[in-house]
Amino acid sequence: MNWLTLIVAGLFEVGFAFCLGKARLHHGQTAVLWWAGFAICLLISMFLLYKATLSLPIGTAYAVWTGIGAVGTVILGILVFKEPVHFWRVFFLCTLILSIIGLKAVTR
Repeated sequence: MNWLTLIVAGLFEVGFAFCLGKARLHHGQTAVLWWAGFAICLLISMFLLYKATLSLPIGTAYAVWTGIGAVGTVILGILVFKEPVHFWRVFFLCTLILSIIGLKAVTR
């Protein structure tokens, strides 16, 4: 259950990065809604990270949490914000994914 909590926390990290990206593209009331989404996702993500660290090592939990957030944010950047895709970007994204899987595999 602690790993599931950590994965969901990482997904909410992607959520707050997405809201931040959308907020910078909007003005006025629409931007305020994206900032509210950012704050809500941030709070949920941090709370779930805290819950996961009650039973997982902090170093592993934090690395996996940021890794999930980084991978998800890069993928969203490519799909939603039309960021560039090239070999080296995909290569290092894959190495990050393998590193996250490796940390999960060696942590009890």
